[in-house]
Amino acid sequence: MKTQDFDFDLPPALIAKYPAEQRTSSRLLYLDSTQNRLHDAQFLYLPDYLRPGDVMVFNDTRVIKARLLGQKESGGKIEVMIERILDEHRVQASIRASHAPKSGSKLLLANHISAIVAERKDSFYTLCFEHEKSIYELLEYYGQLPLPPYIDRAVSAADESRYQTVYAKNAGAVAAPTAGLHFDDDLLAQLKIMGVVIVYVTLHVGAGTFQPVRVDNIADHTMHSELFHIPEETVRTIERAKKTGNRIMAVGTTSLRALEASATQNQGKLVAGLSETSIFITPGYRFQIAERLLTNFHLPRSTLLMLVSAFGGMENIRTAYHHAIANKYRFFSYGDAMLIERKS
Repeated sequence: MKTQDFDFDLPPALIAKYPAEQRTSSRLLYLDSTQNRLHDAQFLYLPDYLRPGDVMVFNDTRVIKARLLGQKESGGKIEVMIERILDEHRVQASIRASHAPKSGSKLLLANHISAIVAERKDSFYTLCFEHEKSIYELLEYYGQLPLPPYIDRAVSAADESRYQTVYAKNAGAVAAPTAGLHFDDDLLAQLKIMGVVIVYVTLHVGAGTFQPVRVDNIADHTMHSELFHIPEETVRTIERAKKTGNRIMAVGTTSLRALEASATQNQGKLVAGLSETSIFITPGYRFQIAERLLTNFHLPRSTLLMLVSAFGGMENIRTAYHHAIANKYRFFSYGDAMLIERKS
């Protein structure tokens, strides 16, 4: 399968540079892949597509302020993007610089933080921070929110809250699980009152989620690895729902990846605990856990577009995206949402 099969032309005006006025005021495109049917709706009416006993799986990762500006010992300017926090004083990061820093060299970040370049593996460096405070504390105080590259504007005060889900809990992501940005506390309360069961997984989204696939044959693409955790309660809830015939909805591609990664690693069984995955889901993959996926509209030639094409069917997704463009849906992180019934 070729990367060009997942390309499409998107008018730049449809890239959402700012969030909707209210979290729930986005639009919702419903795709019933079993009937090849589309329906335009408002996200506020998502409960109309749910019934008591349905299980919704949310990713409760919290976005960290992962972007740091600074300089090398030579004075050359650099930009550091944290990819993963390894422990309280070490991180894995990408570095943008005119010349790559050498192992053992020192960086000065945000004019206050000294970091040693320990080693480089592929496109990532291991940095050791020389400070008594933990990485989390330093990033919260000195870091900048890492808005996606297609939102080409300065970070605003509103982004501090709006590029974070209302249920964000476990810090570690460098990108938001954007399907969850549409929910506010009132909508979550409404879903619980009507009998929808809400559970959580944690998958710390890496910067690789924004990277286009640069090989012609998608089988040659290598995914960046991401950490995920599935609680015991989530496993028990999903197992009960499966036995009673209730539906499982993954809220976002990251939740879906965590569920499918666990099932793939454990012969089809969902297993609680901490693990790591570089699962690459493309058309032809047989999904094992979720029957429904709530997601945003994704970048051309991206692994996320390949994932939703696997879930809803390539032709169905192609038709849905053409419909969304023609009807001026808003795309990407701050854009509108899509609810997909899995193609059987």
